[in-house]
Amino acid sequence: MKKYGKFAALIVVVIGTLVWLATAEMKDNQTYYKTITELGQMGPKAYNARVRVGGDVETGSIQRVGNQVQFVLAQETTKLKVAYTGTDPLPDTFKDGAQALADGKLGKDGVFVANRIQAKCASKYEAKPGQLKPGQTAPNINSGKSSGV
Repeated sequence: MKKYGKFAALIVVVIGTLVWLATAEMKDNQTYYKTITELGQMGPKAYNARVRVGGDVETGSIQRVGNQVQFVLAQETTKLKVAYTGTDPLPDTFKDGAQALADGKLGKDGVFVANRIQAKCASKYEAKPGQLKPGQTAPNINSGKSSGV
């Protein structure tokens, strides 16, 4: 019986360690989406929290400085300077006016240091004039009329 008790204790320790590692890893990867305004309202908490901030890339703000890409995210009248320091290349859709998500932390100097950028070009996904939007159905022209035969 002692042999089974030691084995059971070993199994409990191994499973407990795996659960602990999984939950610790999940907390490290957890990021919350915030608007630029909400990031400003976080106050000093924003310096320690890893967050995702979304907005539109301000026209003419993209600059490459060494191995860093600096740009401004704008949302209505609020703006946020962003410095991208990640190793992945920027998405093809990252350009002036594109909607972007920056994943990182706010520096004490007010510059958001991002290590990951996601972007999409809003105009690329909009319906052309006269076309149906995704999920939209065409109106039934013959609704309620009989053919008269």
